[in-house]
Amino acid sequence: MQRIILLSILLFFGIHMSGTEPKYELRGVWLTTNHRLDWPSVLANNAKGREQQKAELHAILDSLQKANFNTVFFQARTRGDLFYPSAIEPWSVYLTGQYGKNPGYDPLTFVIDECHKRGMECHAWFVTFPVGNDLQVKQMGKQSPVKRKPKLCKRYNGEWYLDPGEPGTADYLRSLVKEIVQKYDIDGIHFDYIRYPENPKGFPDAATYRKYGKKAPLAEWRRQNITRIENMLYDEVKRLKPHVLVSSSPLGKYQRLPQYPNIGWTGVESVYQDAGKWLREEKCDFAVPMMYYLHEHFFPFVDNWVAQCGKGFIAPGLGIYRLNEPGWCLNDITDQIDYGRFHNTKGNVFFRCKNLLSDTELYKTLQEEYYRYPALIPYAQTSDDILPPQNITVQKTDGTLTFSWEDPSGLTEPIYLLYRCPVGEEMEKARLIAQSIGITTLTIPAGKKDTATYYLTVYNRRRNESRPSATIRP
Repeated sequence: MQRIILLSILLFFGIHMSGTEPKYELRGVWLTTNHRLDWPSVLANNAKGREQQKAELHAILDSLQKANFNTVFFQARTRGDLFYPSAIEPWSVYLTGQYGKNPGYDPLTFVIDECHKRGMECHAWFVTFPVGNDLQVKQMGKQSPVKRKPKLCKRYNGEWYLDPGEPGTADYLRSLVKEIVQKYDIDGIHFDYIRYPENPKGFPDAATYRKYGKKAPLAEWRRQNITRIENMLYDEVKRLKPHVLVSSSPLGKYQRLPQYPNIGWTGVESVYQDAGKWLREEKCDFAVPMMYYLHEHFFPFVDNWVAQCGKGFIAPGLGIYRLNEPGWCLNDITDQIDYGRFHNTKGNVFFRCKNLLSDTELYKTLQEEYYRYPALIPYAQTSDDILPPQNITVQKTDGTLTFSWEDPSGLTEPIYLLYRCPVGEEMEKARLIAQSIGITTLTIPAGKKDTATYYLTVYNRRRNESRPSATIRP
């Protein structure tokens, strides 16, 4: 509660944290394909539909780039159907209106390439255990996981789920993860709904429990099932491509807190999801808890999450869709960003993309105040093996500085980063102010008497940044 009061004092005096954007910060958005909520708005049943789908993605990514977002969580698996060709599960119905129908291009390849062209990472958002409601399973027919793997699936409250207690479920999910990680140049894989269903007391796994429970308490056995699968998937990803980040979107409240014993459902107690354990044991690189709440339902639980981080980090998921609901306003979202920056979270992810881009006030606030400058993914690191830009020249004109340089690094997808260091300041206090993606020239606005110094670095797809170039004095 003391932290909430401190934040209130800062805001009362007009002191918010947006003037000190961190160099390392996850700035993400969930791009929802389920029910075509964010994309696509049209079906790809002909060339015109395909091109319109691509054009829509172009526009979305352009807008995110302009606001200095650096990560897109693209929903690649919804409910047992996929946005890429697979030998295991069918094409998504949301691409063409029909399960299993090829849209004529590979949307996952397309969005990965377009993200990389804009200097953004693309993480494959993977809905883990749900595989469809009764109608979806019927429409999928023989292609449905329910039909192909009936021993692994359970029906509960009109929905079908892979049963976490069945040993074959882990192997099935691992085969999907292996396929996508091997086949695609993704930067991360993001596990959503990696838990038991809502109100899971009646989940029909009694026979599974009798067979495999080994007399452990039911709640503990269920938590062990989810943790075992998380660990296995993490290990598989890192075995295949160590640079691919593994994350999850757990419930917003990790566990019940003594000061808030009746706060509603929580990950550990309600759905057997011990995401804090995954972080502490380094089986999850970062977590994006879905913290779509206000006030005492938000701030104390941020503190609780940060305490679980280990070597990972937390980037709270913010429910900006709720700005359309009574009792919510823009200041609620900016307060949450401020609080996280002040209390050691490492960014935010917004749910969902269309709400972000259609809310001009929120978008403008992020673009002009909170995300004025670029930021790197928190896992970025400095490398002595990458040579920095050299032979740098600066051309002054009225109101601008144009930097040009040569690149000896040999990187195939370089991102050049420009830093500005105010006169009299140490280089460690330099601010990342601009980036150039693959082009060895960059123009920025500057005053007539710019006395700052600058330097350049180059950054690669493995999140390695070169040492600084020689100091640049315009």
